[in-house]
Amino acid sequence: MPREPVSARKSYTPQSSLQQQKSAAGVSSSHVKRILRAFFALFLAVALIAGCSDATTGYGRNVSQVGTATSASTAATAPSGSIASSENGLSATSDAGSTELPKGADASATPHAERGVSSQPSYSAAEQALENLAVKGRAPKTGYSRDQFGQRWADVDHNGCDTRNDILNRDLTNKTFKPGTHDCVVLTGTLSDPYTGNTIAFQRGIKTSEAVQIDHVVALSDAWQKGAQQLSAEVREQFANDPLNLLAVDGPTNAKKSDGDAATWLPPNKAFRCDYVARQIFVKEKYALWVTAAEKNAMESVLSSCTN
Repeated sequence: MPREPVSARKSYTPQSSLQQQKSAAGVSSSHVKRILRAFFALFLAVALIAGCSDATTGYGRNVSQVGTATSASTAATAPSGSIASSENGLSATSDAGSTELPKGADASATPHAERGVSSQPSYSAAEQALENLAVKGRAPKTGYSRDQFGQRWADVDHNGCDTRNDILNRDLTNKTFKPGTHDCVVLTGTLSDPYTGNTIAFQRGIKTSEAVQIDHVVALSDAWQKGAQQLSAEVREQFANDPLNLLAVDGPTNAKKSDGDAATWLPPNKAFRCDYVARQIFVKEKYALWVTAAEKNAMESVLSSCTN
């Protein structure tokens, strides 16, 4: 029988070899898919990290601000103005979007001391502002309560820290803070008390915190009887938390002051009386509050001996 020519023979590939080729192709395809999925996951991770770089962290502060002390002088928001520096003290300048002040109030170009004793107000400006304040009798105290001025030590500036700790942070030196609060809750510090001239060691605690109190320079009750009844609830809350109207002071001395005005109480530290009276005037001007005749006389008497 003649042999079949070599060229006419059909190529033959064993079945097992075909299966191996298909398997190899499948493995290669699966490998490529895994690589693609890995690159996609890496891309998503990078995108998420980049998106989080502008996120905020605890207590409402930006990541770049965590661990820095909050200064109430720059963080707290005035009812219709933000605090800005000027040559003769500090002034409140307009800030769009903030709570509207009552009719007749003036938050523009009002020199005042923003940080208690660290910035001296202009006494001549205080004298001029006093002349512009209305002089009336004290209105009845009817309807007054602390609740009329909103939540106690509210975080009105939304910096994640209550107003009391903002003011302690502003007015105390050598401070330590509660861990995990991003330098918000003041644990210890030293106060140079403006009302007595004494140095007070502050320590946070149930039995020790009252040694340093946050005083409303214009007392809430006094404000209520001299125009604050006519303010909105929102503006009254701003008033109660306005750093212009707040000072960290000796607790017992603050208790003796109670809700007295300049006619009935002045700081025992005579060196601070000029600043104290000037601050009261600027607060009353800012919120369109009035003074009594006796109060105005007392303020004029103090300012007559004040020089910048």
